[in-house]
Amino acid sequence: MKIAVVGLGYWGPNLVRNFSASDRVSDVLCCDLDRERVKKLVVKFPHVQAVDSFDEILASNCDAVGIATPISQHHSMGMRVLRHGKHLLVEKPMAISSRECEELVRCAEDHKRVLMVDHTFLYTGAVRKMKDIIERGDVGDIYYFDSVRVNLGLFQHDVNVIWDLAPHDLSIMDFMLAQKPVAVSAVGVNHYDHMEDMAYLALHFEGKMMAHVHVNWLAPVKIRRILIGGSKKMIVYDDMEPSEKVKVYDSGVKVVTREGIYKTLVEYRTGDMFAPKLDQSEALGLVVKDFLDAIELGRKPVADGETGLRIVRILEAAELSVKKGGAKVHLQ
Repeated sequence: MKIAVVGLGYWGPNLVRNFSASDRVSDVLCCDLDRERVKKLVVKFPHVQAVDSFDEILASNCDAVGIATPISQHHSMGMRVLRHGKHLLVEKPMAISSRECEELVRCAEDHKRVLMVDHTFLYTGAVRKMKDIIERGDVGDIYYFDSVRVNLGLFQHDVNVIWDLAPHDLSIMDFMLAQKPVAVSAVGVNHYDHMEDMAYLALHFEGKMMAHVHVNWLAPVKIRRILIGGSKKMIVYDDMEPSEKVKVYDSGVKVVTREGIYKTLVEYRTGDMFAPKLDQSEALGLVVKDFLDAIELGRKPVADGETGLRIVRILEAAELSVKKGGAKVHLQ
């Protein structure tokens, strides 16, 4: 296949590298408005063909296009890619509104093209292992999903901290948990401009399960941690750990009653901890493989358009909730 990558800022060169490494890709094209970026990339990857414009990409005979541009351009560029009969891999978040996402999904269906969103964390060995553990029933009934993703910067000029950081944890939650949220409550505040630089999201589900997401650009340390609590076991995922990123704890509580005692007693259970072995394959390489498999084999990718749409609906609801002072906003 011949693949094109549009946008060579932070993430685009990584896409170029991984597409170039695939033996199923014969040619890689690229373009960016910044000519210096293009020159640097071609020096690093001499086999890559640089073109002058997005229009030239659309007019080429490439089979698929990866878009790594600012979120505001995802919809307009993505629609043109799909209407030109090319498959589309788009960076997260999928677009700036659920309406735009819905249009992309419909366009992909109408033109029978693959639409995939690059939620890279879904392809990490840690996240895939946690999903396996949960699906085997080892964790039991899920009680909560709690995530913290904070650091000092990087401030974005086009989106707030919710749209920048929360998609990672929301996509992980969506991937691992069968149950989907029904409403969102969120609070956030801006300290330096009009966009929120820290926020707390509470996601509500049918029943007693709940989820909480904390995102912050103003933290003195970098934390990437998820806790999942269940009726049988609990999982801690710390992405900053050099090894043993996932730890499974045989810990929890149980309620007991004793004859002659009428009030409920809660006993704590603390058992062993184990750290499962994780696949060390590069996640983005697996993203590229899934995208190419979807094109060649006609199967749905892990992070398809519907996945991207669900995440954007949550982001939209969270932003609306912030504007309403933390009011609960129901999801479609």
